[in-house]
Amino acid sequence: MTNNLINLTLEQVFGLALRALLSNGMSEPHARAIADVITQGQRDECHSHGLYRVLVCVRSLRSGKVDPAALPTVHSISPAIVKVDAHYAYSLLAFQTGLPVLVEKARAQGIAAMAIRNCFHFSALWPEVEAIAREGLVGVAMTPSHAWVAPAGGTRGVFGTNPLAFAWPRAGHQPFVFDFATSAIARGDIELHARQGKPIPDGWAIDEKGLPTNDANAALAGAMQTFGGHKGSALAAMIELLAGALIGDLTSADSMTFDDGAGATPCHGELLLAFDPKIFLGSEEQEGMQRAERMFDAITSQGARLPSQRRFAARARTAEAGVFVDSKLVADIKALI
Repeated sequence: MTNNLINLTLEQVFGLALRALLSNGMSEPHARAIADVITQGQRDECHSHGLYRVLVCVRSLRSGKVDPAALPTVHSISPAIVKVDAHYAYSLLAFQTGLPVLVEKARAQGIAAMAIRNCFHFSALWPEVEAIAREGLVGVAMTPSHAWVAPAGGTRGVFGTNPLAFAWPRAGHQPFVFDFATSAIARGDIELHARQGKPIPDGWAIDEKGLPTNDANAALAGAMQTFGGHKGSALAAMIELLAGALIGDLTSADSMTFDDGAGATPCHGELLLAFDPKIFLGSEEQEGMQRAERMFDAITSQGARLPSQRRFAARARTAEAGVFVDSKLVADIKALI
């Protein structure tokens, strides 16, 4: 232990998450899918989406909203569209179940979409688009959440944190990946600041009166802000439409109403897109991928970094050294077992 940190192997992270979920009634298929993604978050030093999420999952389970065992069903509704119904369970098993169908359709049609409906979603989106990129496909993912985020110029929540993720496969390299909330910061980061008693930076949130605040608890009671003002606000609205209205699922405001104060993880849908470069480019595939590599080289050659480079560096480091986790967080998770 170093100061208040405990060193854990990735196997120990997975085991701790798995035991906590199983002990609180989660079925094994769901528990393993969730523990795997939590381990990926901790491995990549995305602390707000690592072991901390065990507490969020268990709270949601105890709310009675989440089905701990429902198995997803897959519906192929066109040559390029697949829908997966999670039946009000967590989304991650639904994603794992539907991914092979999405990949098959993308390789046949060149482009395909997967809509995951009636799911509870808590995780980052980069594990999902990275999984698409591992198949040699370009991936996009987006999802609403709860109406925690005020539109630019507003004072009350309308949007969710509404993340958008993208992955581009690269031969011999980690994929080009970005994953960001259209809010100024992820909700989990504000929750961690509140848990640790730390102030939040300017521009993250407003309080219940619509005034800027650096108090994490006041932010949680008020509303978060979009990144980039009206630009982030417009992107957030787009995601509400594409990953909510278009796929026949809840908007962030609907999700908040559905929760009805239970405090569960947001319930909504998710939209994922996959593009096959082989079909788009045909005989020009190599040339097209080389164009992409020249752009990446133009970025890194001047000292700029690609998105996710820090995550990938952390991934290489923690594979050898393990991860360092707050001792109180570990104790809180063990208390759930």
